[in-house]
Amino acid sequence: MNKGIFANISGKALAMMAAAAVVTGLSSCESIYDDLDPCPQGVRLRFIYDYNMEFANAFPSQVDCLTVLFYDEAGRYVATRTNTTDELHDENYRMTVDLDPGTYTILAYGGMACDDASFHFVTEPSATALKDIKVELNADCLTSPVGTNLHPLFYGKLNVEVESTDLTYREYTLEMMKDTNNLRVMLQQINGDPLDYAEFDWKVTDNNTLFAWNNDIIPQIPVEYLPWAQGNVSPGNLPDGTPASVCWSEMSFSRLVTGNEPHLVITRRSDGYTVVDIPLNNYLGIMKSELFKDMKLQEYLDRESRWEMIFFLDRNHAWIQLQIIVEDWVVRINRIDV
Repeated sequence: MNKGIFANISGKALAMMAAAAVVTGLSSCESIYDDLDPCPQGVRLRFIYDYNMEFANAFPSQVDCLTVLFYDEAGRYVATRTNTTDELHDENYRMTVDLDPGTYTILAYGGMACDDASFHFVTEPSATALKDIKVELNADCLTSPVGTNLHPLFYGKLNVEVESTDLTYREYTLEMMKDTNNLRVMLQQINGDPLDYAEFDWKVTDNNTLFAWNNDIIPQIPVEYLPWAQGNVSPGNLPDGTPASVCWSEMSFSRLVTGNEPHLVITRRSDGYTVVDIPLNNYLGIMKSELFKDMKLQEYLDRESRWEMIFFLDRNHAWIQLQIIVEDWVVRINRIDV
């Protein structure tokens, strides 16, 4: 080796050459020069809603606004991200969030950032620790005498980790579930006498208006969900040619949980006679097909959200038979003590 060549190079130049050699072993984002961008670190989130009876992702078609909360390992608030654009309807939508290295818990809510949201945070998330987050049904959704078609509420939770050695965003999928239901109830009199929905008072009673950070129901006082839509219709003629008469009501309500005892109650206005009073969870659970016999009742109640019931009445408006329809499944139950 010709040592004379290096003898003519200053110490400062040698130092610069050594630094350059180190830099060439790093990615550009890790450069020692301050004017270059740092490595991107954080998460890129995909959101799905396939916790339904179709087991298919319905997030793009059903979620129209999104609120995402980030908390660190100690449960302290870090950031909020919202999206109310049509991007949510794109199957390829992803939310990219820069995060420092660490472990995080992410809470995602669909339906709360919309103008017609039916639920709200009890306290501002930025001033609330993770386990103190509460979501509550808006009081005006329970205003009498007309009920509310609740804006759908979706919930999801995910734990993620960001490493100091990450050179790009970590990919995660956040799974969501639906916390709102719609029930359509129909009454038909078997002898063909006309029925009018206004002859009856309809309601679903439950204690499910307040959610904890983990989507559990926090007991409050029982509430009544009233019909948001009603009507009368004739679906055709009975076998003797008499026109059939059906009246109906639709009620929208919050999450059904097995620890509660929600009831569907229909009474006759003229004298207060109770036409129907049934434990809703039990009767809806009857519709679970044997194809899903190993599915727990709570999972079934969470996966299904659109329900239908038909009650057949005698000439005295007494219930004689119940027919429950969910998707293509039908069960008929003769009246029993409930």
